[in-house]
This record gives sequence, C-alpha cells and structure tokens, in this order.
Amino acid sequence: MSKSIKVRDLLKEPAFKRVSGDEESLEREVFVPELNRPGFELAGFFKHTDFRRIILFGEKEIAFVEEMSKESQLACFSKLANDETPCIIIAKGYECPEILRNIANKRNFPIFETKQATGRVSIDLTGTLDEALASETLMHGVFLNIYGKGVVIRGDSGIGKSEIALELIKRGHLLIADDAIELYHIGPGIVGKAPEVLKNLLEIRGIGVIDVSKMFGVSSILPKDNVEMIIQLERWLPSREYTRIGVEEDDVTEDILTVAIPKIVVPVTGGRSMSAIIEAAVMNMQLKNSGFDSSKEFVNRVLNNIKNKVS
Repeated sequence: MSKSIKVRDLLKEPAFKRVSGDEESLEREVFVPELNRPGFELAGFFKHTDFRRIILFGEKEIAFVEEMSKESQLACFSKLANDETPCIIIAKGYECPEILRNIANKRNFPIFETKQATGRVSIDLTGTLDEALASETLMHGVFLNIYGKGVVIRGDSGIGKSEIALELIKRGHLLIADDAIELYHIGPGIVGKAPEVLKNLLEIRGIGVIDVSKMFGVSSILPKDNVEMIIQLERWLPSREYTRIGVEEDDVTEDILTVAIPKIVVPVTGGRSMSAIIEAAVMNMQLKNSGFDSSKEFVNRVLNNIKNKVS
C-alpha cells in the first residue's frame, strides 16, 4: 500500500493560512512528493497533468491569472480543484483569485495562503514529502558514523557486532542504531536510523542492554545518517579466498532500495582487532573517493621494480 500524509499534518498555521475548505477537507492525502507549478494548465493544456500533486501558485502564476478572462479562469480552476488534487497553495503573500476561491468553497476544497517565498515553500515541502513518503525497509546490523561516514556492520548472530560497536564508540565514533536499522530512500541516497524503541541502546551479551547516551554522553550518538558503506563480517574459513591486495575483483556493492552501496567482506578470527580493521576500511574508502587507491599504488610499485631490474 502506498504511503501518504494528510494535508492537515503537512500544512499548519501560522506558516499556512487556510482560506477555503473545512476540517474534513484537510483529510485529503498526499501520495507523491513532487509539487505542480501550473504553467501549461493555466494555458489550458492538461494532457499529462498529475493531479496527485500539490499545486503551488507563485508570482508568475498569479500574474498569468490576472491576464486570463473570467471564462478561462472558470474552466481552468474547475479542473485544478478536483477530488484528486490534495490542495492549492498561494505563496509570496498573494491572495487567492476570487473565482478559484468560489469554486473551492462550493467543493469544500482546501486552499492555503502563505507569505513565504515560492522557492522556499517548494524546497521545504518537497524535502518534507520526500522523507514522509520515502520507501523503506528494515535491516539487521549495527549502524555507526565512523570518521564522518555512515557504516553498517552486518554479520551472523553472535559474531560480535555489538561488541565491535562498543569498542568503536569508545574510540570516539558515533552510534546510530543497534540490532535493527530503519532504512529510507530519500533523494539519491539511503538514510538510516534506529527504531524508536531501540534508540541510543546497545545490547552486549553477558551484560545486557546499555544506554550509550547515558554511559558515554550525548556526543556519542546520532539520530540518523546516510548509509555510505556496508561491512559484512564473516567467520574465517580456510577454504575461502579473501581479498589480500585489493585488486582481485571489481568493487562489490549491495542494493538497498535500488541504491548501490559499497560493500566489503571482512573475515573474523581470534586475535584480530576488528575495530582497528573497520577504521582502516573506512579510511581506505575515503582515500579511494579522493582519487588514491593503495592497492593500485602497490601494483604500480611492483611493476616498476620489475621493470627496473629487467633494464
């Protein structure tokens, strides 16, 4: 079922003043995050109009309406103020055109006026709708901010994810979620946060649940972050080949809500400092993003050394 948000929960006073429609009209639902600036519609072209979008009038639209005949306004506004359109917003302090207001009152259609600039209304509402209507999923693992990067640590139950997270928090990194991570496709990326019931909590086997914000201070947690890397922890198997130099295979990614996230697999064995290894993995990714690849640099050194010996 598609996610939605009601008009009453989206547009609130004092920023938005309702000029038509009663309380029942505010029960209309918004299903898409995009807004509609009705340029072609005011000119009478409705062929590809998506009436599920909130309609936003700014200075140009109001100026165009003032040049329209009463007959043209009546025909246009009768189509815009329909049962499918969530509402209409008149921005930048302009008043709702009289013909549009009359149609809205007859149909119990909600119209709002605001003094905010048209661009600001568009940016704020699009951002709010994008987050409220974002597709989502749930992932098991630990989510931390390590050196400014959102890193999801995954692995089988009992492999030590929470213990590694505790060590990383002690080293100054920030906890976002433990055990369950709510993931949302917002804009071009993935945003993750903890479910409300698990916020700030970390489960350590043998100790129980600890409140990280109380134990290490509020500076040790983040409410949410962008997912930029996945580290998959696996128990070491002698029969499996693991990455050693870093050029053995192409970059590995994992799709989360259709977004490809960089991923590395790290074997877990006794005696390895996993927190230090994870820190090194994040720093290495940052170096790659800045244009420096340690693996390729090593290969180049080997090739140059061979070349010098041959010559």
